[in-house]
Amino acid sequence: MTDYTPILVLGGLAALFAIGSVAIAPLTGPKRYNRAKLDRYESGIEPSPLPEGGGRIPVKYFFTAMMFIVFDIEIVFLYPFAVAFDQMSWFAVFAMMLFLVNVTIAYAYEWRRGGMEWT
Repeated sequence: MTDYTPILVLGGLAALFAIGSVAIAPLTGPKRYNRAKLDRYESGIEPSPLPEGGGRIPVKYFFTAMMFIVFDIEIVFLYPFAVAFDQMSWFAVFAMMLFLVNVTIAYAYEWRRGGMEWT
């Protein structure tokens, strides 16, 4: 158990910081609300009016989010693999190649569906 003590302490500090930040923000932040602050945010683009009860969101928004998640997960898995590559067996190399094939299929799907075009 003593081997895990630093990890548990770091996890506790991270949780304390996260909960403390959320709890103290309403107390310390300014409370000057205006129409622009209460309006939804669309990446700096002037918000378009939505019909009563909501409206349709372009599918490209979801494709972009999907692409971000796919490549973010790819980096999370590739970095430790690259660091320990010389200590791994051929099974690990084959598993990583299989993972890269899956990511490439997701990338090809995204490209084919037009997620890379911003016109």
